[in-house]
Amino acid sequence: MSAVRSTGAWVVAGGAMVLAGCALYRPKPLPSSPDLAPAPAIIVPASDLGLPGLRAEPFDPAKGLSETNVVTLAVLANPQLVAARRGAGVADAQSFAAGLLPDPQLSGGISKSALFTGYSAALTQDLAALVTHAAAKRAAKAHARQVRLDILWQEWQVAARARELYIEATALAQLRVLLDARRESLAKLYHHDADALARHDLSVRQVSGDLSAWDSAEADWRVFELRQTQNRHALDALLGLAPTVRLRLNGGVGEADIDAARYRAALAQLPRRRPDLLALRAGYRSAEERLREEILAQFPVLGVGVVKARSAEEGVQSTGFDVSLTLPIFNRNRGRIAVARASRAYLYQSYQARLDESASQADALWSALRIMQRQAAALDARRAGMARAVAAAARGLADGAETLTDYTRLDSDALAVEIEFIELRESVQRARAALSTLLALPLRAER
Repeated sequence: MSAVRSTGAWVVAGGAMVLAGCALYRPKPLPSSPDLAPAPAIIVPASDLGLPGLRAEPFDPAKGLSETNVVTLAVLANPQLVAARRGAGVADAQSFAAGLLPDPQLSGGISKSALFTGYSAALTQDLAALVTHAAAKRAAKAHARQVRLDILWQEWQVAARARELYIEATALAQLRVLLDARRESLAKLYHHDADALARHDLSVRQVSGDLSAWDSAEADWRVFELRQTQNRHALDALLGLAPTVRLRLNGGVGEADIDAARYRAALAQLPRRRPDLLALRAGYRSAEERLREEILAQFPVLGVGVVKARSAEEGVQSTGFDVSLTLPIFNRNRGRIAVARASRAYLYQSYQARLDESASQADALWSALRIMQRQAAALDARRAGMARAVAAAARGLADGAETLTDYTRLDSDALAVEIEFIELRESVQRARAALSTLLALPLRAER
């Protein structure tokens, strides 16, 4: 009886120790309101981020945010990235769990007869996990690396989107001045010619042409206003800011060009530099280790244990070993091996498809960028010629040699060319930024 009581006390004490080490569940309700920042704030310098090419810059929203400020704020505060970083903790926890061995199993029982109280206690350990432990641990580590690289690629995508919106916002600020000047100039011309029509100095056809040009300028302005408010809201959402925040941007856009030699070198190094391709490589490595794990699991599996018992009939105590063996006759883990092989094949082809797609996208962007750069150079030359013509017309208007109608129409045409040039330059800048991200080149947000 004393042996039984001591065994029972040991079990109770051991159970208390186990329960003391268990985690507790605490409910956490979901939020009921947005958690958007009322003002931009950076608490980590750009140099601490995993984005090459960013340099620390002063951060003062009152004076205006530079391109580097916007990119840094986007990577730090974007709500999707914040959630993704929390997801990385799941992969790290899985990697930690894969490194743990299974706990031994304790089983026992009590029986009673007229003469004796019997008991049995067995402590067993499954050795299968020891065989596959190393492969499982390597697979989990590779998966955790894949998750971190996927998050890094998401950061690159958010940074690229921030640059795109910054480039667009900078161009829109320049367009606002030109579009406003154009509509005011054409409105002034229309009212001037309408007065002349009232005096019967001009024909209705000529004034109708003025009204049509003014209406076209007003239509362009309406489209511009919608585009500008969409840009502002998209930038606020990307930076995790409340939609009422109006950012003040201050600074230019990085203009580092990509020549042919740099393009070819970056394309050749793409598999070793771009985070998403590195993530796929890590995923493939994890799949290979999973396949290795399943192949190892097909062999006979041993389980060993120690058994101590006392019979209730004779009161004889015994101590021995317990061995179990799983015979690989029917299953032989063939199903899990087949799944692991198929998963590895899928990841292999996914990597190849992503690499092929990246090369095609890079070539398309590179070709478009070259074309747009040639177009911008030609338009810039035309723009300079129009500026000289407007200056000459302004002198003619002051001397009385040109009419207000001729001068205004020429000036409107020059403004239209200037607007086209700004929009084309914006397209060049956006294409260059997209190509830099696609080729995994350093972000040249610094000026």
